[in-house]
Amino acid sequence: MDFLLSGLAACGACVFTNPLEVVKTRMQLQGELQAPGSYQRHYRNVFHAFFTIGKVDGVAALQKGLAPALVYQFLMNGIRLGIYGLVEARGLFLDSNGNHSPGRSALAGGIAGVIGAYVGSPIYMVKTHLQAQSASEIAVGHQYKHQVFPPQSWKLALVSAMVSSMAVVLAMTPFDVISTRLYNQPTDAHGKGLMYRGLPDALMQTIRTEGIWGMYKGVGASYFRLGPHTILSLFFWDQLRFLYQTHKQ
Repeated sequence: MDFLLSGLAACGACVFTNPLEVVKTRMQLQGELQAPGSYQRHYRNVFHAFFTIGKVDGVAALQKGLAPALVYQFLMNGIRLGIYGLVEARGLFLDSNGNHSPGRSALAGGIAGVIGAYVGSPIYMVKTHLQAQSASEIAVGHQYKHQVFPPQSWKLALVSAMVSSMAVVLAMTPFDVISTRLYNQPTDAHGKGLMYRGLPDALMQTIRTEGIWGMYKGVGASYFRLGPHTILSLFFWDQLRFLYQTHKQ
């Protein structure tokens, strides 16, 4: 469960931070192995880089490399935090006196980080190549001509559906938890709930008592229930629409 929870959490954050990764990648490649002042600075600072990329490459370019970035975050953080959580759950951070050992924690964190980084490194390379791709007038670094999937590829539809399924589960699980508890709460003789006054009250009580992670109880089961259904539904919908358009022409 720690692997899945940490991986999904990292993917959710990645959607918002990926534009910063694109900007960071471009600025780090700018002027590669060139003396200061000997090259044209397409990106003067972070804000100018955002504006320039959006203007020349289009706003969608700020999310370049999102697919491999999501895979990378899921693998790296799922493995890193999952291993750390597993070690902690088994009590391996405690010394012979039952006290928390900072040394053991640091060692476990380091090993988990190395394993996560090693597994995720190939995906990170693909992400970097895609995020560096840009129009010739603002290009920096070597420009790989990768095309992850050709247009109308069933693989593109499948990957898109997989990403969508994670977003669906992250968005719906809190409400699924609350609806389950509202339906299952005891009632009085008039059928009125004895634990919650309604949706807002159930949300507030759950967060206040169990924390934000209480809203994601059963997220693993939710993904294995909703994930395949969402993936297959979107995949078949896209392919059927493509066949219809092809036959129509």
